[in-house]
Amino acid sequence: MQTPPDDMSPPPVDTSRPVDTPRPVGAAERPLGITIMAVLSAIGGFFGLLASLVFFGLGGVAFIGGLIILAYSLLSLGLAYGFWTLQPWAWPLGVGVQALGILQAVLRFLNDGTQFFSLLVSLAIAGVILWYLFQPHVKAAFGRA
Repeated sequence: MQTPPDDMSPPPVDTSRPVDTPRPVGAAERPLGITIMAVLSAIGGFFGLLASLVFFGLGGVAFIGGLIILAYSLLSLGLAYGFWTLQPWAWPLGVGVQALGILQAVLRFLNDGTQFFSLLVSLAIAGVILWYLFQPHVKAAFGRA
């Protein structure tokens, strides 16, 4: 049996990361919190699509509500895709969606002052998400320094 010449030896194998997780050179790793937000956004978008179909079936003024739910559901699904794939446009979209959530919570409270606890919960969730999105490692994952 012959041994191959030295110049024909195979290149060294990189064992620093598992073989089953290929990533392009220079690609950022998705932070766990972004993965969680992507999955939750996809789930919310899917159920929003189902809810919009129900509203469309009711007809009348409910049809307008169905259009609003459909638009928000498509936005959620787009955000899920952007978060999952770390698209640069997903970071400002995520910030914008949380800002809209804060505005919605405040307007809902001003319309019906009995929803104070709901306002606090909505503000706390949006605040934590905004704080997380502005963390340096999360911004860096989206190509923002």
